[in-house]
Amino acid sequence: METELGYQILGAAMEVHNTLGPGLLESAYQKALAHELRLRGFDVRREVPLNFEYKGVQLEEAYRADIIVDDKVIIETKAVTEIIPIFTMQVLTYLKLSGLKLAYLINFNSTSLIYNKSFYRLVNRYNQPQ
Repeated sequence: METELGYQILGAAMEVHNTLGPGLLESAYQKALAHELRLRGFDVRREVPLNFEYKGVQLEEAYRADIIVDDKVIIETKAVTEIIPIFTMQVLTYLKLSGLKLAYLINFNSTSLIYNKSFYRLVNRYNQPQ
């Protein structure tokens, strides 16, 4: 199930990238990707506030996921020169705290999503949210 969803997300991201090209702000790609995924029949939420517990205290709206698809996958969008390790760590932390299993980190500021290391699949290795 997640594999098929991943193919659909990649296809939607490629459609957005092919249509808009590089050079826009992250928010433009995020809105376009959300729209493209909705056109493909997915439940999509943007800028989703997420909570987590820290030392017995529930922290409300501690961070925001760019996009959540079908309540299963987090998508973090970027429009940067290159993906640096802290972006990957950010998404892995989002997965750990949310308890979701799968995320994609997509950098739209690239000439190619696939050949320029601009599309990353990240898996939650933790069983439960913290």
